[in-house]
Amino acid sequence: MAAPSADPRLSVIVPARNEAAGITAALAPLQPWRERGTEVLVVDGGSADATGEVAAPWADRVLPSAAGRARQMNEGAAQARGRILLFLHADTELPRDGDHELVAGLDRTGRRWGRFDVRLSGAKRYPLLRLVQAAMNRRSRWTGIATGDQAIFVERALFEAGGGFPDIPLMEDIALSATLKRAAGRPLCLAQPALTSSRRWEEDGVVLTIARMWGLRLAYFCGAPPEALARLYR
Repeated sequence: MAAPSADPRLSVIVPARNEAAGITAALAPLQPWRERGTEVLVVDGGSADATGEVAAPWADRVLPSAAGRARQMNEGAAQARGRILLFLHADTELPRDGDHELVAGLDRTGRRWGRFDVRLSGAKRYPLLRLVQAAMNRRSRWTGIATGDQAIFVERALFEAGGGFPDIPLMEDIALSATLKRAAGRPLCLAQPALTSSRRWEEDGVVLTIARMWGLRLAYFCGAPPEALARLYR
């Protein structure tokens, strides 16, 4: 593995907690990115398993943090060196050449933030999930709002000017998207998909999960406190 650039253009920040069993799947596709100069940071929110030890060979640094996805991502952003920050959930895999698409897309369009389309891991087994992923991607294009599953990326200066992720236990990605959209316009939407786990849909049932997520988002947009929504989500 080549040494990371002293001034990388792109830093990938992966918040993780108790993800030892699956985090390698998210980090392995990023190794070609690292060879091309991207910095990869894993931010461990106090795991009780071996998440940090498993992640260490696959990342440039593993950082400790207080638990909470927003806090972990903000901690990673504070210590990252890249001029573009990409926030990747630990159960999501990015395409191996996605770094090229991301950088070229931002340069070509002049946009300052964006996201990937999403593909759900169980879509081949559950046809209804194909409709779910298509609806997620179309809704994002229509509203200009991205979710964490879509691997949000943003210029560091814009992220910092917006105050980073708000310290809330749920909907931090929606809140950040709204801030970035107000400040810099609509996101760059890359059709190249990120593969994210459909575990919660499969375990709880596709229809029930759809209803729950739409209900939570509607409640959030109507002003419900994120703390109350997080309790309902759990």
